[in-house]
Amino acid sequence: MSIAQDELVAAGDQPEGLLDREGATPNDMPESSGVVQVTQSEYIDSELEQPRPCPVVVLVGPPGAGKSTIGRRLARALNLGLTDSDVLIEEAEGKTCGEVFTELGEPAFRELEAARVAEALRTTGVVSLGGGAVLTPSIRELLKRHNVVWIDVSPEEGARRTASENTRPVLAASDPAEHYRMLVEERRPLYREVSRFRARTDRRSPQKVVADILGFLESAN
Repeated sequence: MSIAQDELVAAGDQPEGLLDREGATPNDMPESSGVVQVTQSEYIDSELEQPRPCPVVVLVGPPGAGKSTIGRRLARALNLGLTDSDVLIEEAEGKTCGEVFTELGEPAFRELEAARVAEALRTTGVVSLGGGAVLTPSIRELLKRHNVVWIDVSPEEGARRTASENTRPVLAASDPAEHYRMLVEERRPLYREVSRFRARTDRRSPQKVVADILGFLESAN
């Protein structure tokens, strides 16, 4: 069952909730797209080669989509823990992700993030990843074996939700709304690539979104 690249689909519209792999791929993206090429380190190779515990579900999506809110509610509904890769970075570095990003620069930050994502994917609960994690090829490779849910939001709503935030360097721009739209369009093919289900959060309660994800997980088992 196919979902067109530019189609905005609410979770639950597709009976099985499965996403195809059609549309743009990372190889189609221009050099200026901002996709960061990070060399796969030994810990990534080890993750791919050896059996390990798996999270029940992994959440991806752009800033402002609602990953944190949905992640907390979903973990509570499943009576499981929640692991946020951004929180792991902040705990390890003793600084906010924004500060780490600014100090290290994006390539080094993405390498650090890849290590923390690999750590998160060794847990057995709900995992939430930073919005830009899908830019890293080694992370996309790791996600192939997981139930990944794309928490999606329209560019207009996402820009509105993040308008008051000043802690995310990746969102800093003279025209925040246009910058956010471009960021989402850049990452959309990557969210599509790694995900098996898409849950829209525009004008939908967290309870409804969580219910849709639970339905997907039940059908996937």
